Amino acid sequence: MKCKSIFSANIFTGAFMLASIGGMFSSSANEAIQVQEIVAKASHASYYQGKSGRAKVQMTIEDKQKNQRIKKFTILREDIKNDVDEGQKFYIYFTYPSDERGTSFLVWKHLSKADDRWLYLPGLDLVKPIAASDERSSFVGSDFLYEDVSGRIPSEDQHELVKTTDNFYVVQSTPIDASKVEFSSYKSWIHKQSFLPVKSEFYDKNGKAYRVYEATKVETIASYPTVVESKMTNLVQGSHTLLKYMDVKYDIEFKENIFTEKYVRTPPRAYLK
Repeated sequence: MKCKSIFSANIFTGAFMLASIGGMFSSSANEAIQVQEIVAKASHASYYQGKSGRAKVQMTIEDKQKNQRIKKFTILREDIKNDVDEGQKFYIYFTYPSDERGTSFLVWKHLSKADDRWLYLPGLDLVKPIAASDERSSFVGSDFLYEDVSGRIPSEDQHELVKTTDNFYVVQSTPIDASKVEFSSYKSWIHKQSFLPVKSEFYDKNGKAYRVYEATKVETIASYPTVVESKMTNLVQGSHTLLKYMDVKYDIEFKENIFTEKYVRTPPRAYLK
């Protein structure tokens, strides 16, 4: 991923990208410990709550002229290890619009190497690998990126706690390898109680904000604070994408290994209802 981070804010990420939070830390020893804990908890709250998850999602894409496109899909997530925030697998199945019905997207998230991603196009009966170089490109034409599906890996950035308010930790994150991403840094507002990143601003090489993520509605589901509505805005193009998560469930028992290429072509309908 040229910069990792789409799925549901909480389940996947789930969500899409809840402000990719990472993992190298600032210079002060005391601050480094604090920042490390904040970042780790934010990553967990965004992508690892429960050992698995499912949600139905409505995506509304609006361009500068206020023209709207709506997409609907179901997203499934399973953690590789239940007690460690490491690898994960994600499956997305599109049901709307009709010309995209049957399109599916599979992600194997790795911490030690680039994620594996596949996109299935039913009209062509084609499974297309998504290259690591495409991770910072648009996810299905939205303002979210492919990386937003699974989240940015913690060790890809250096983090500094730049401000603390009554309700938020404000963390500035800078990529360790700037050649792999289009941003120079991003700033995240992390809620102190839930550790959910409720806002993230991405800055270009000139330090100007060009992309903003917002968690616009949070609910507690099965004891987990969960982002159920979020928004990604492209300040350069004047477009934005809204995500609404419905029928959210955690700790699902997947009786089959559905996160494989077989099910990219043949959807696991029992888990998509």
